[in-house]
Amino acid sequence: MEYPSKLIEEAVNEVSKLPGIGKKTALRLVLHLIKENEVSTFALTAALNKLRANIVFCKYCHNISDEEECSICRSHRRDRSILCVVEETVDVLAIENTSQYSGLYHVLGGVISPMNGIGPSELKIETLLQRVSHRESEIKEVILALSPTMEGDTTAFYVSKRLKDFPLKLSSIARGIPIGGDLEYADEITLGRSILGRTLFN
Repeated sequence: MEYPSKLIEEAVNEVSKLPGIGKKTALRLVLHLIKENEVSTFALTAALNKLRANIVFCKYCHNISDEEECSICRSHRRDRSILCVVEETVDVLAIENTSQYSGLYHVLGGVISPMNGIGPSELKIETLLQRVSHRESEIKEVILALSPTMEGDTTAFYVSKRLKDFPLKLSSIARGIPIGGDLEYADEITLGRSILGRTLFN
């Protein structure tokens, strides 16, 4: 792709590094920023600079936070007897948007993936064990809310093995057919898990 300016080319190359953004979309975004009021563009760059300079991770759950302790861990309204283990912050946001969960979280920072050079030591598993074994811990149940992929299942299996000696209820999120979905379009694995994970009809 030919660019009318080296500056535009450099900006497009940087923007296209973002997930889900190709060169054409990056070019549209860059051209939009050029057309925008200069104040708006500088406000965006200032916000991104501030984000990189000041963002921290919660010392308890490893969720992205503005402070040493995130708002969820700090809240007295959360049920401290339940801990939901997720891969990334985006999973916390997804669960929070359901308004169906009121416990705490633990963000692993990914999943075990030997192909990508990610082993258990690269994840926040040791701090999870420290949380459940702490003498002041109120945790009675750990929910494994990991993606239903080979890597997610491997990670869930590893974490469950590490937690088996603790007096905890260990559960995982249900997997099955989405609301409004047709059985004929469901893949065999999802459909099979739906049958195996069936619940009482009431």
